[in-house]
Amino acid sequence: MSGGVDSAVAAARAVEAGHDVVGVHLALSETPDALRSGSRGCCSREDADDARRAADVLGIPFYVWDFAERFREDVIDDFVAAYAAGETPNPCLSCNEKIKFAALAEKAAALGFDALATGHYARLSDGELRRAVDEDKDQSYVLAVLTAQQLRRAMFPVGDTAKPQIREEAARRGLLVADKPDSHDICFIPTGDTRAFLGAKIGVRPGAVVDADSGEKLADHDGVHGFTIGQRKGLGIDAPASDGAPRYVTSIDAATATVTVGPASALGVSRITARHAIWTSGTAPAGPVECMVQVRAHGGLAPVVATPVVVDGEPGIEIALHEPLTGVAKGQAAVLYAPDAVRGDLVLGSGRIATTA
Repeated sequence: MSGGVDSAVAAARAVEAGHDVVGVHLALSETPDALRSGSRGCCSREDADDARRAADVLGIPFYVWDFAERFREDVIDDFVAAYAAGETPNPCLSCNEKIKFAALAEKAAALGFDALATGHYARLSDGELRRAVDEDKDQSYVLAVLTAQQLRRAMFPVGDTAKPQIREEAARRGLLVADKPDSHDICFIPTGDTRAFLGAKIGVRPGAVVDADSGEKLADHDGVHGFTIGQRKGLGIDAPASDGAPRYVTSIDAATATVTVGPASALGVSRITARHAIWTSGTAPAGPVECMVQVRAHGGLAPVVATPVVVDGEPGIEIALHEPLTGVAKGQAAVLYAPDAVRGDLVLGSGRIATTA
């Protein structure tokens, strides 16, 4: 129970379904006394209090479990290291994979609990992960790192309902979080200033911004962690390109601290190699499969052929796009969905993008 409306209603529905429910709030912040500001961040003392009040209304036991150290090591440190390496990670995937459905689920199983229910917007059908009914709130992308075994012990009680109806239900049930704003941005950066957060963690690692066509140095920068593929603003470039067209970040080389910029036409990617492949069915396909790929949490789908391969000694995926795709960065997740209209909401698997071409 995060302290938000979704997990509160998820708990209420689990109680109503006849389950023996215990509410657990994860203390993930090392500064829990910091106040939540509007819709930014989470894991504050305020959120814990909101979760406790919801549990009281539902009449269920409530506990706070401290996972702050594990969260720092497995999520925050991984996030910082990935940016320092020129990647663009999504910490929500790491949190689901390593904290909520690993550390938390393992502790729950050791205490005799059968399943972990959360307020994520996704659905499970015969053990298969599917998109939520509410496409705008769908979180199947950030859950695609879960294994078949983890999914078997998961419940997503609100995935079959649109968010406005969840808020209405919360109000009917007397849950005070019915109108609480959703959390946005990265939960451990409540200011929303990712560049400043990374700068404080990584420090100054100067390098150059260079033109993709001419190789000309266009500007200096304080670290590759301040950039991501497709970025247009904040490049530190004073003069426009000779053709007057805007420049975008097209590649990042952390080893040389070089950020390369070029025209929008240089952003297209036709091939993706992903490492750390996870197939949600528990079994990798025997060969190439036609499917759809999504490379950002709220991005669109693109048709591809995905082939299981070995990348750096571990299971990976080679993804060939039918048409070039933009906005693809190393460190992002490539999530595969079934291609047809009947099963198009079905998650097939995922991998972490290692290379693009």
